[in-house]
Amino acid sequence: MKLYPLKFKPILKEKLWGGTKLKEVLNKPSESEITGESWELSGVDGDISEVANGNLKGVSLKQLIQQNGKDLLGERVINRFGDDFPILIKFIDAKQDLSIQLHPNDELAKERHNSFGKTEMWYVMNSDLDGKLIVGFDRNVTKNQYIKSLKDDTLLDLMNYEYVSKGDTFFINTGKVHAICAGVMLAEIQQTSDLTYRIFDFNRKDKDGNLRELHTELALDAIDYEKKDDFKVNYSSATDAVNEMVDCPYFKTNFLNLTTTMHLDVTDRDSFTIYMCVEGEAEIKNDWGTVSLVNGETILIAAASTSINITTTGTKLLEVTI
Repeated sequence: MKLYPLKFKPILKEKLWGGTKLKEVLNKPSESEITGESWELSGVDGDISEVANGNLKGVSLKQLIQQNGKDLLGERVINRFGDDFPILIKFIDAKQDLSIQLHPNDELAKERHNSFGKTEMWYVMNSDLDGKLIVGFDRNVTKNQYIKSLKDDTLLDLMNYEYVSKGDTFFINTGKVHAICAGVMLAEIQQTSDLTYRIFDFNRKDKDGNLRELHTELALDAIDYEKKDDFKVNYSSATDAVNEMVDCPYFKTNFLNLTTTMHLDVTDRDSFTIYMCVEGEAEIKNDWGTVSLVNGETILIAAASTSINITTTGTKLLEVTI
């Protein structure tokens, strides 16, 4: 099968905290005023992505993997994950603050939910004035102090706030409490998992007047209570170079700030490659075809590709592999 660069239909998610930037800025096909997420590439059961371009239009990601296995994902990836797609790619628009939450690690997730944990990273694409994130605690906290803060409604006093601007990047490991705050739009790269422990939701009610479920007890043994400054990613934005951002067991992400054509020999990569366009536009070519990519779009390049050519006069891309 000719595995040309593949685009997928965005899976749009309405959220209590969502807005309109995914439609207005990234041109997502939404009529809603509360679109919070666009799942660009998903192997999550119930939300499997479908190809949006070319001869394979309408074919699901699951079908592609079953039919093309190693050619699509890479032998090393197949050996590790089988026919599960290991990465979930999203764009997120927070018109209001998201709930404060955390994700369990692989061990807890497997034991409790028969799921992967959820390690993730964020790249800020757009931020209103004074846009910020909550990332971790601002001091070391004991479990008892944490429980008391929930009872006293003082959890927010323990949070670490990070003011952000375009290009800021954060690595959110499992156990770290976090929240995207109002006015921030970002790209998210994460393990394939939709497993979240919500610990505080600003006492908001959903459209039916109900408070959303909290996962207070489940979270107690999953939280990292230490103050750690391990979340801000320092990376180079050198032009026309492959700049490493994150290299963790679950994904590797590079930043490409391109002003001209780049040729990449990927013969020995043995992994699929994902490109998220976070600025500008480009044409991306592999062995079987060429596809245009604009701000807010995502493509998947098959592992069997021997080369990738990126033609542009100006673009910024997140390159994701395993």
